[in-house]
Amino acid sequence: MVQSFFFKPIKVKLLYTLLLLLSVKCSLYTGYAQTSYELNTGWKCAPISNVKEPGNLLSNPNFDNSSWMPATVPGTVLTTLLNNKKVPDPFFGMNNEQIPDIYKTGPDYYTYWFIKDFKEAIAKNGNQVYLNFRGVNYSCDIYLNGHKLNRTTQQGMFLRFSYNITAVLAKDGNNRLAVLVRPPTVVGNPNGGQGGDGTIARNVGLQYTAGWDWIQPVRDRNTGIWDKVTIQKTGAVHITDSHLITLVPGIRYPDELQKPAIIQVSAELSNPTTVTISGIIKYEIDGKILSENVVLKPASMQLVSFNDYILQNPKLWWPNGYGPQNLYDVKISFVANGNSLSDQQTLKAGVRQLQTEWNETTGSRQIEVNGQKIFIKGGNWIISDEMLRFSDARYDAEVRFHRDMNLNLIRVWGGAMIERPEFYDACDKYGLLVFQDLWGSGDCNGRWQDPMKLDDQWARRKYPDDHGLFLKSATDQIKMVRNHASLAIWCGGNEITPPEDILLALRDTIMPKLDNTRWFVDYSNSDSMSRNSIGGNGDGPYGIQPLSVFWEYRTFPFNSEVGSIGVSDYESLKRFLPADHLIPPVYDETTGKTKTDEVWDYHKYIGYDTSINKYGKVKSVEDFAFKAQLVNYDQYRGLAEGFTSHMWDWYTGFIIWKTQNPWTAMRGQMYDYYLDPNACLYGLHNGSEPFHIMYNPVNGMVMVANNTFKARRSMMMVVKTFDMNGKDSLLTQVFADIGPTTTKKYFSIKKTLDEMAAKEGVFLSLQLLDTDKKLIAENLYWMPDNKGTYSGLQKMKQNDLTVKAKYLQQGRVEVTMENKQPNTLAFFNRLSLVDADTKERLLPAFYSDNYITVLPGEQKKIIIEYNAQTNKKNLLVDINGWNVEQKYVPIGNN
Repeated sequence: MVQSFFFKPIKVKLLYTLLLLLSVKCSLYTGYAQTSYELNTGWKCAPISNVKEPGNLLSNPNFDNSSWMPATVPGTVLTTLLNNKKVPDPFFGMNNEQIPDIYKTGPDYYTYWFIKDFKEAIAKNGNQVYLNFRGVNYSCDIYLNGHKLNRTTQQGMFLRFSYNITAVLAKDGNNRLAVLVRPPTVVGNPNGGQGGDGTIARNVGLQYTAGWDWIQPVRDRNTGIWDKVTIQKTGAVHITDSHLITLVPGIRYPDELQKPAIIQVSAELSNPTTVTISGIIKYEIDGKILSENVVLKPASMQLVSFNDYILQNPKLWWPNGYGPQNLYDVKISFVANGNSLSDQQTLKAGVRQLQTEWNETTGSRQIEVNGQKIFIKGGNWIISDEMLRFSDARYDAEVRFHRDMNLNLIRVWGGAMIERPEFYDACDKYGLLVFQDLWGSGDCNGRWQDPMKLDDQWARRKYPDDHGLFLKSATDQIKMVRNHASLAIWCGGNEITPPEDILLALRDTIMPKLDNTRWFVDYSNSDSMSRNSIGGNGDGPYGIQPLSVFWEYRTFPFNSEVGSIGVSDYESLKRFLPADHLIPPVYDETTGKTKTDEVWDYHKYIGYDTSINKYGKVKSVEDFAFKAQLVNYDQYRGLAEGFTSHMWDWYTGFIIWKTQNPWTAMRGQMYDYYLDPNACLYGLHNGSEPFHIMYNPVNGMVMVANNTFKARRSMMMVVKTFDMNGKDSLLTQVFADIGPTTTKKYFSIKKTLDEMAAKEGVFLSLQLLDTDKKLIAENLYWMPDNKGTYSGLQKMKQNDLTVKAKYLQQGRVEVTMENKQPNTLAFFNRLSLVDADTKERLLPAFYSDNYITVLPGEQKKIIIEYNAQTNKKNLLVDINGWNVEQKYVPIGNN
């Protein structure tokens, strides 16, 4: 529930009235009202220790704040200090150790006053003005023009609140806002444990800020006005809560003429004035306008429900890989007294229906969209930036990377937050379903014994301290994001349920009332999601695995966390490691231990152990990082292929731990913090593609996975090998077919392939061609020798790959790579779009594929996309491969 307060101009006396605000169900973006703008520049701040004056004086425009520091809002105190060069960059080296931690300094060190001057004239003719906060961590007091707006201190990181400030705006239009922001009530001891000593979870807030095994502590625990502050202007009547549901009965297909869908809309209206107001509430979708007459009594709220609308031949929304992500524009508005627009909201609605059912074969829940079962290929997401520096562009880029991984779901982990509407906008756009955890983790909330924790399990099991605040926050945040087509699953917590009273309230009251079209699972590895028949925690394994594990070891049937490594390449490492610490880890085969530089350890490096040495002895950190990409690619392709090979018989889905980092950590990422992708992303892009040909390394079986709704027939399956000199051998070619949403085994080539690879390894090429001999799908494996090493790769001759590039249009480059015969394979080539002057990579950039191998006689085309509006530099294409020397290619005009 958003808290909303208004001032009623009766003897300038404050009248506090609780209002409900903003809730649009299912699949839409809630836009601003009739007029809205952000207060996101011109803020100033000062630590509470430097300020003696009370808030009513600070919020007087005559108070002199010229000595105060420029503040970043939205942002945290630490972000402001960093932007003012008061602290070093905590993402570089071990700089984070130079920043005082709140556990040692005490809360006042990071308690700050924030001031913002803004112009807004007094509203006339019954119009209203609102001041909205979308997130403050952790508590605050708010003053405007000498008036305190909140009767009691506002508490809760995940509570939106709104004030009707119509009565206290300055007569001359010059207004001053002053906000005192205090840190979380309990900041926790960052002692190196998961969530430090665990007490950070006594708050309803972020748990990772006390440190985890993939991040160092955030020193201010993200204290600040961290989310948007807006001024919203409406007429007398305000639309406080819009609700849209889409029902899509039956089994649908993306490319067919659709039967009708049902659209259900309701809206809650608020009249804070002293007079009765008559008007019309209406909404528009697909050119159709529906309306209802309304009479609103003074100081009242009213819920208006429209009759069901039957949408003919709807353009449906589908998850990535299964169909398009169609979105309808929906406009809801209230017109008062016949012709005066009072308020409106603009929405983006995706028409789709979510369902789940129990799969008895796998022993797990399966997800269905528009009547079709969806095999879940997901990634675990922490948060976009540990210091909460969010932007629409960054959200779009990160979610787009997940689309490019050929995933169809993102799980938002419970030690962070319910993600922002802008994240969900991107997921709606790119077709990523969202598995949204509420706040809690097995580590902090008492699932296991842990000597690093201050309190015992019994005490931690009751966290957080304020259960009422948890439920109030959940209610508010559910309303904030339930609007989106992408939101698919609500989860009570990470690896543990919330306390029983919270769980029952969520399951039996809040979810049925607020969002009854989605599945609520009590925790992330619950038996109601994924039956645990093998013991253990119900997720994993983690770390590097032999590829055979992914194919033959039956893990949990809907695995919420399974994953591996993720060190990025040399260019990435240089961004956050000091030059004198660019030292590769050294694995001692005698002791089985790895010697690692202290800064690598600080950035949570997880060992590659013997995996790197199979490609030859490491010569330098650059060599180490390049070879790590070979391991990355193979691991994540193998993970995706192994799980997909058992689609619907062992598994209904898998979710990788994890796909991104909010800090410069060296594990569990498909791209680095700076949005530079590594080979993990493209191995996953390959192994998770919707229609995929693959090789089982355990039994040598050639298989096809079809994650589409269409059967395929008359495909020519071509199986070849290439030796290290580029000589090919045709093992077989055969016409093949496959049904929809299934996998199929064809034949084993293990004996032949093992014999061919025994001496120095071999390349295995798999292709599927249509009846016009056009390529449908392909895959290339590099097989080790009979000792498990890649001895042949280490002897490969250099390849003189021909590379050309041209602009197709602004922001779009086509790269053509041609490997003329006779020749070796041009193996594992990384393409990068770079600045022609500095040779630094342009970030972010999006590649249709990368780490590409070109066969002898083959030509490949790759598309690179980037934001041409923000990047107008002279560009080159950088290519660097295993046996292709680095070169910079000019980009010609089309």
